[in-house]
Amino acid sequence: MIKDNDVKFKLSKALFLFLVLLSIAGCGLFEGEKGSKGNSKEIVAAPEPIVRYAGEKSEVILSVPTTNRELTLTFNGMADEKTMKLLLDELDLYEIKATFFLPGIRVAEEPAIAKEVLSRGHEIENNTLNQLDMSELSYEQIYKEIDLSNEIIKKETGVTPRYIRTKSGEYNDDIRLVTAQLGMDAVISYNINPKDWDMKDAKSIGEYIEKYISRGGIISLNTHLNPEVIPAIAYLSKAAEDIGYKFITLEKLLENGDEMKALNEIKGFDAIKVNLDYENIQPNLIYDVARNDKLITLTFDDWASDRTVTKVLDILAEYDLKATFFLIGSGVERNPNLARAILKEGHEVASHSYGHKIVTQMEPLELQEDLVKAHEVLTVAIQQQPTMLFRPATGEINEEAAKIITATGYPAIALYDVTVLDWDVRNKAEDIVRKVMEKTKAGSVILLHILDDTHTIEALPMVIEGLTSKGYQFVKMSELIE
Repeated sequence: MIKDNDVKFKLSKALFLFLVLLSIAGCGLFEGEKGSKGNSKEIVAAPEPIVRYAGEKSEVILSVPTTNRELTLTFNGMADEKTMKLLLDELDLYEIKATFFLPGIRVAEEPAIAKEVLSRGHEIENNTLNQLDMSELSYEQIYKEIDLSNEIIKKETGVTPRYIRTKSGEYNDDIRLVTAQLGMDAVISYNINPKDWDMKDAKSIGEYIEKYISRGGIISLNTHLNPEVIPAIAYLSKAAEDIGYKFITLEKLLENGDEMKALNEIKGFDAIKVNLDYENIQPNLIYDVARNDKLITLTFDDWASDRTVTKVLDILAEYDLKATFFLIGSGVERNPNLARAILKEGHEVASHSYGHKIVTQMEPLELQEDLVKAHEVLTVAIQQQPTMLFRPATGEINEEAAKIITATGYPAIALYDVTVLDWDVRNKAEDIVRKVMEKTKAGSVILLHILDDTHTIEALPMVIEGLTSKGYQFVKMSELIE
């Protein structure tokens, strides 16, 4: 049975929100019209129809192009005052500044909370008016949901929202058109979503973020669905600190972002092409390089998380060593910032195919199309032509596959003479080091892997120090060949 007090509360709350919206709309809702005898009668002005925008759709941002060790933490919704203060206290404790996407209706209900978010140094953006399922709304309804929320946030906090995010982070063309029509900058989604609404515990939320943390990443959490989000802040703070990453606001992340060229604007974007006339091609396979000096090259295959790759980069930087990375295109496509970070550190980026399939088991056209796709993905990611070397998955190759690969435009197929199976977790660090030391000679091409949860990172400093102590000098693979 509903109590009278409950009814009164709901009515007063509804009246309050109506008055807020009325005050935002202004007095123009009603117009006076005077009669011939001076008396006036009130008439309701017909609302102007919302015309579907005919211009360009607004941009959708899932992550920000940058090689800086920065990312942003964002929150959706607005919890009760107690929960919000606990969350803000936790963010203060770990010196994290975040971006809060707030629903306009909640800002109207409790503007003091929104103001405190700002006073703590965080940003406020638009989470729509009521966090409704926008896919079920008409264009006009979407417009009003976003526009009224903008007006409320501006009235109550003084902030004019520049970005919009729906409750789920999903979007459609209507949302993008409305965003552009209202003069907002972009629709914001995310690339790191631990799905905290599934009531995961704080440790699980933190471990997910640790696994997928990335430069330029946008993390999406919710303030009002799972109280475990608050203790999860400690876990994600440690995950970032372990690899030297920093949380900054969305606005700063966007300001620090890189300008990116389209594929066809980059020199060498079409250096690899489909060419099925390969029968008379003479391939060049390089396993090592005969040299009188003690130059060698260190190469890395495959792909991994930011955590693994960044630790490898830090070790190489500590020893002032440059290497050649053969990257899997599908991984780079998901996280192009990391590939560009490898290049920025002074290393070479080359192709290890797009799908990491065994080349001897692929049809000629399938193989060449895979190589073209990988080349294009790498080119866009690093914003320049990759090093023109190709390494096949697992190193498996035969004469026909070598001809097919060479026909696309690669002057050399880069293999290796030192392999220690470091991809196998059963090989401990000391096994990796021992095998490298036993096999390496002048002109050697050493193969290691950037894979999560192996012992390569542990072994790498010992490999570098051991070989250096024997007088070997490391160069990039293209330099070894030259």
